[in-house]
Amino acid sequence: MSSLDKPLKSVVGGVSATKLEEHFGMVTVGDLLSHYPRRYAIHGELTDLDSLPLDEHVTVMAQVRSSSTRQMRGRPNWITEVVVTDGRGELTLVYFHKQQRPRFRIPKQGEFGLFAGKVSAYQSRRQLAHPEFVLQTEEDPDSVSAFAGALIPVYPATAKIASWQIRKTVETVLDGLDDVEDTLPEAVRSAHNLMGLRDAYVALHRPASRDEADAALDRLRFDEAFVHQVVLAQRRRELRALPAAPRMSSAMGLLSAFDARMPFELTSGQRSVGAQIEKEISQDHPMHRLLQGEVGSGKTVVALRAMLAVVDAGGQAALLAPTEILAQQHLRTITSMLGPLAERSRLGGDSHGTTVTLLTGSMTTAQRRQALLDIASGEAGIVIGTHALIEDRVTFADLALVVIDEQHRFGVEQRAALAAKAPDGTRPHVLVMTATPIPRTIAMTVFGDLDVSTLTEIPAGRKEITTHVVAELEKPAHVTRAWERIREEVSQGRQAYVVCPRIGDEPVEGASVMETLSELTRILSGLHVAALHGRMPSDEKDRVMQEFVDGTIDVLVATSVIEVGVDVPNASVMVVLDAERFGVSQVHQLRGRIGRGEHASLCLLITKAPLGSPGRTRLEAIASTTDGFALSRLDLEQRREGDVLGAVQSGRRSTLRLLEVVRDEDIVAAAREDAIVLIDEDPDLLSLPGLRRAVAALSDEDSTDFLQKA
Repeated sequence: MSSLDKPLKSVVGGVSATKLEEHFGMVTVGDLLSHYPRRYAIHGELTDLDSLPLDEHVTVMAQVRSSSTRQMRGRPNWITEVVVTDGRGELTLVYFHKQQRPRFRIPKQGEFGLFAGKVSAYQSRRQLAHPEFVLQTEEDPDSVSAFAGALIPVYPATAKIASWQIRKTVETVLDGLDDVEDTLPEAVRSAHNLMGLRDAYVALHRPASRDEADAALDRLRFDEAFVHQVVLAQRRRELRALPAAPRMSSAMGLLSAFDARMPFELTSGQRSVGAQIEKEISQDHPMHRLLQGEVGSGKTVVALRAMLAVVDAGGQAALLAPTEILAQQHLRTITSMLGPLAERSRLGGDSHGTTVTLLTGSMTTAQRRQALLDIASGEAGIVIGTHALIEDRVTFADLALVVIDEQHRFGVEQRAALAAKAPDGTRPHVLVMTATPIPRTIAMTVFGDLDVSTLTEIPAGRKEITTHVVAELEKPAHVTRAWERIREEVSQGRQAYVVCPRIGDEPVEGASVMETLSELTRILSGLHVAALHGRMPSDEKDRVMQEFVDGTIDVLVATSVIEVGVDVPNASVMVVLDAERFGVSQVHQLRGRIGRGEHASLCLLITKAPLGSPGRTRLEAIASTTDGFALSRLDLEQRREGDVLGAVQSGRRSTLRLLEVVRDEDIVAAAREDAIVLIDEDPDLLSLPGLRRAVAALSDEDSTDFLQKA
C-alpha cells in the first residue's frame, strides 16, 4: 500500500481523523496532505485586519490591545471582550458566559496569538464570536510548536477544527511519511526542474522559506495539469481505436449541389475547417472535433456541409439542440439554405436532395410517428431534434454523424446515448459546436480529447454592433431614449429585442418579461410587441418566433431563451434590462442576435449597478469590445475553476486545487505535450504505479465526466 493510501486513523489517532473526515471528507494520508495551506502567516508579522472578508472563517495573527470581562446589565450573564490589533485596524473577540465568569485564560494586553473564527460585524466593527485561539507563550509546548518556523501555514478550517489543529495533524503525518511513489516520470521532473512528490509535500506544509513553498506549489500545480492531461491523452487514444464507417462524399453529389446554389462565398476559415472535416469523416475511426467561433462566424454552414457529405455517402446526420426554439430555428435555417435540396420526396423538390426531419417532445402523435418512420427507414438524411432524439424508440437506419450544438447543455450520458445509435460495431463521427469562444488553455483542459477548430472571420456583409451601458439610476432619461431608439428603428422597417432576466413570478429581483410587455405595449403604442419565454406552450413559442422571423412582430420581449441560434437579420436593436444579472458570455451571446444583416446595430445594456461595482465594471468591459475570446477569458477569470471544469454542475468539488487553467496556460501546455509523449510510450502506465493510481482516483470520483465529450 502506498503511504498516501494509508488510513488517516492509523497514523494520527481516531479523534483527529474523525473530525477531519466529518468536516473535510479526509480518509487517507493523501487526502490530508492535499489539504493545502490557504496562505502563510510570517512569524512576527501581523495579519491585515482591515482586509478580512465578512462571513468567512479566518485565522489571523494579532496582538492583544485590551481585554475585559463584565456582567451584562440587568442579566446574570457575563461577557468577555478582547480587542486585538495589527497596529492599524482592530478586531473584537467576543465571548458570552451563562451565569458565571469565564473558565478559560483570557488573553492579556501585549500578548501575540493566532485567533480563528467567523468574521461578523456589530455596530460597524468587525468581530469574531467565540473564536478559538492559541497564544505565543514559552510555557506552553503546543503554543511554541504552533509558532515554530519562519512561515506558519494557515489552512482552510471550520468552527469545529482550527487551522493550528490541522497543522499539528499534518506535522504528525510528515514525521512518519515514508517514500512516496511519484506521479511524474523522472525525465519530466528533470526537464521542468521540479522537486519530488514527497519533498513537495514537506516543503509546502513545512516550508523553510517562501521560495521553498513556491517551488512546492510549482511541482503540485504541474501534477494537477499532468494527471488531467494523461487522462485526456488516454481518452484520445481510446477514441482512435474505435471503428467507424468511412464516409466519402460524391464529387457530383448533394454537397456539390449545395455549394453551387450558395448565394455567398465561404470564408477561408470555413473552407479550411470544411476540408479538415471531410478528410476525417473519410477515415475508419470516428472524428471527434470541436468547432468554436465568434457569434455569427458561420458554424452552421460548416456543420451543414459536413452533414451533406455523410448523406452523400449513404449515411444520416443528427443535429442535437438543447431547446425546441433552437431546434426549430435550425430547421428553418437549414431548409431555407437547402431550398429544393431539402424536399426530395415532395412535389417540386430536387430528386438528388434529401429530407430534413424534426423530432421534438411536443410534436403530436401523428407527427412523431411519421418522423420516427422517416428516421428508421433512412428517408430522413438530416434529423434535427432535442433530447427526444436520445429516447430508446428512436432508431436510425445508418447514423453516420452527430452534431451537438451548445454542447455544455448536455450531459455525458445524453451524448453517449445518441452516439450509441450508430450501426452495430461502429461509432458515428462527432462534431461539437459552441458559440462561446474558448481560450486555448481551456480548450486543452476541458476539451483535450477533441481536436479543435476555430472560426475567427466574420462572413462578409455583417455590420458593426455598437454597445452602450445605460445607467438607469444616474441617467433615467437615457432609458426613455432607449425606447425612442427602438421606435426609430422600427419606423425604418427594422425589429428589436428586449431581454429580461425573469419571466414574471420568480421570487427574485429584476425586470420581468410580463411586466415589461405591459409597459412597452403602452410606451410603444402602435407597434406590435410580443413576449417569448420558456414556459410558453411549444406551439405558441413556434408561432411567436415565426411571426418575428416574418416581420409581423416589431419588438420581441424575451428571456435569455433567445441567447443562441435565433437568426433574424432584420433585427437591429437589443435592449438588455438589469444587464448586470447576466454573465459576460451570456450578454455576448445575446448581443450576437443582432448585427446579422445589412444594417448597423445597437445594443443597450441597462443597469442599476453603481459605478465601480463588479457588475458595472463587467458591463463596461462587454461594451468596450466585440472580441468574444477576450470576453470569454474575462468571464473565466471571474468564475471558479470548478465551474469551468463542470465539477459544480456535476455536484462535486473541482479536482483542481492549485492549478488555475486561465492563469497557468504555460503549465497546461507543457503538461499536455509530456502526457502525449508518455501515453504513446506507455499507454497503460505500467512503469508509473503512482501516476496510474492518481489517474484511477480521478476516474473513480467520476471527475472525468467533463472530459468525455464523445
